[in-house]
Amino acid sequence: MCADQVLPWPGQATPLGASYDPARGGINVALFSSRAESVQLCLLDGSGVETERVGLHERTGDVWHGFVPGVEPGARYGFRVHGPWDPARGLRFNPAKLLLDPYARAITGGYDGHPASFGHLHSPDGRADDTIRDGRDSAPHVPHAVVVDPADDLDFDHPTDTRPRTPWTDTVLYELHVRGFTRSHPDLPSHLRGTYAGLAHPAAVEYLTGLGVTAVELLPVHHFLSEEHLLRGGRRNFWGYNTVGFFAPHGGYSAAGTLGGQVREFKHMVRTLHAAGLEVILDVVFNHTAEGDETGPTLSFRGLDNAGYYRLRDGRRYDDVTGCGNTLDARSPAVIALIADSLRYWVTEMGVDGFRFDLASALIRGPVGSDAVDPGAALLTVIAQDPVLSGVKLIAEPWDATGSGYLLGGFPPPWAEWNDRYRGCVRDFWRGAPAGVDDLAYRLSGSSDLFAHPGRGPVASINYVTAHDGFTLRDVVTYETKRNQSNGEENRDGTDDNRSWNCGEEGETATFGVLLLRERQMRNLLMTLLLSIGTPMLVAGDERARTQAGNNNAYCQDSEVSWVDWAPDPTAERMTEFTRTLLGLRKAHPVFRQQGFFTGSPVGENGQPDLDWFTAEGERLTNRDWHDNGRTSLGVLLCGDAIRQRGEHGETITDDSFLLLLNAGADPLEFRTPHSTWATGFVAVLDSDGGHHPDGGAVIEPGGAVTMTGRSMVLLRVIGVPDPLIG
Repeated sequence: MCADQVLPWPGQATPLGASYDPARGGINVALFSSRAESVQLCLLDGSGVETERVGLHERTGDVWHGFVPGVEPGARYGFRVHGPWDPARGLRFNPAKLLLDPYARAITGGYDGHPASFGHLHSPDGRADDTIRDGRDSAPHVPHAVVVDPADDLDFDHPTDTRPRTPWTDTVLYELHVRGFTRSHPDLPSHLRGTYAGLAHPAAVEYLTGLGVTAVELLPVHHFLSEEHLLRGGRRNFWGYNTVGFFAPHGGYSAAGTLGGQVREFKHMVRTLHAAGLEVILDVVFNHTAEGDETGPTLSFRGLDNAGYYRLRDGRRYDDVTGCGNTLDARSPAVIALIADSLRYWVTEMGVDGFRFDLASALIRGPVGSDAVDPGAALLTVIAQDPVLSGVKLIAEPWDATGSGYLLGGFPPPWAEWNDRYRGCVRDFWRGAPAGVDDLAYRLSGSSDLFAHPGRGPVASINYVTAHDGFTLRDVVTYETKRNQSNGEENRDGTDDNRSWNCGEEGETATFGVLLLRERQMRNLLMTLLLSIGTPMLVAGDERARTQAGNNNAYCQDSEVSWVDWAPDPTAERMTEFTRTLLGLRKAHPVFRQQGFFTGSPVGENGQPDLDWFTAEGERLTNRDWHDNGRTSLGVLLCGDAIRQRGEHGETITDDSFLLLLNAGADPLEFRTPHSTWATGFVAVLDSDGGHHPDGGAVIEPGGAVTMTGRSMVLLRVIGVPDPLIG
């Protein structure tokens, strides 16, 4: 190794990373490593060849730092860290490996899986000995950090602070993949497809606002890499759950280049979406990194301070509760700072409105060797007391890769959580599983059994029937078994618990009756989702009946398998219009957007309860009915006089009342409306079989019958009893 060629000026220990200072004409560099013996900053030219090394000789606590003059934005850099090689004690220092700055604002270049990328002896045929240090230079085979000027913001059309600040009660999440959503959109210029700029294009924005969602939840946009086994098989990571840079927008989604252009482009996208009234939520993966287990490449954290960043079982081996080879140690002050600093950066500098935390339980684990999961963990405390982070939307995936990590309903306020029990229950009901309606009632009414804790309400339940992993909505009604052969893992990957039903034929078909049933089942699932109490999440393309041909784990499919299909299609257009109608109803009627849980108690003088349940005979459900696992129908009354929230100016909010009828049985059903003191009639609003009824049609008297198709759902508006003081 060559000696230092440049002596830095005195620098500061904060902030971490490479901070450009135009007044001094250079960068302040600060890097955490508690066990290093020395640290060098390496500067590289445009072709990735190392040109200079600068020793960071100042140390404050565990931070190595210095100021390097003459380094401008766009410069490439990395680190070489010297220290002991003793894997048995978790020490894996290897100065032959160029390391990414964990605080890099931009990253350029790729990872090619070359054996030199590994800190230990490794060969492409999979032979490895992680105890023997490899001395080859990794710089030509790994990505490089890029210096960014935070003031380089250009003159955007939209002001910096146009956050919609949508209340949770009004929020509708739309989970999308930046590349997958835009890659084949016919109205986008070809050079913008698959990019942040493509998502900010008027054609994309107008589609989102026209659909009626309020927030895009972006699959990971932190810079990520493809795993070695994917590279060997000629595939690449598409979803992005393999992060290597927690501050850098993924360069592959940038139309403006990767030497800082991705930062400007991302900011422009956020401001454009904000100006259209759309919030931006990031799916963030702080539970593990792209370095894999102890036999994985040395790209950043492992070479900087392996034992300071990762959970280690015996010094050498990783404590893996993520299923991805390693787990970041979120009990470590350095990791807590990294996560909190990253979150604040994306809110304050990049403008985002919140985060969905992948495998969030992995971040609140107790000591290594314990199965404890702690809702009072230090990381959650740091986030809760932070004046920036406590005010944004926080969503937990409340589990990790182990059974002991399952914590649904266990996160503290103000967190919301993905509710997988909602997904399983609703799918089971509509596929005809013998489960009855008792659990379904909880899911329809906000999951009070899970979230009725102090400071929490129905909005804490993120309701969904599909997500990026698993079958798409169309595939839920088309396939019963996964078809993941194209992933290269002999169909062993992906879940076998799909809770799906193929409507009588497996896979695509031309049978007219099966196609009709499948489309009705998709409408049933969407109608249930968007009229349930809680915060709904749609997946991009479900409203267009997008298929993945039965692949329920398309994480490595950067192809038509994963891209939203924008080709004209009658089914897609019907489904999209149905979704718009549902979202319009939800927006127009606060009775579907409750902030508090129901009590079942009467409200008002007519004795109408805030929530009530009925059999197909128009009678209230009895205890026997609730425990009847063969029950396939249910009526749900939502009272508009009992909305537990106030308007913007403190006014009482009231709404129409609605009766929701569900028939998951195969046969047609005569569903009797209730006899009551609170209704003079009922009018059809929406039918999963017959569509939208904007004019209502004929009035159905109390006790009258609603003829329902087998496996269908009907929404009725209640005509109330006139107020004698008015008329």
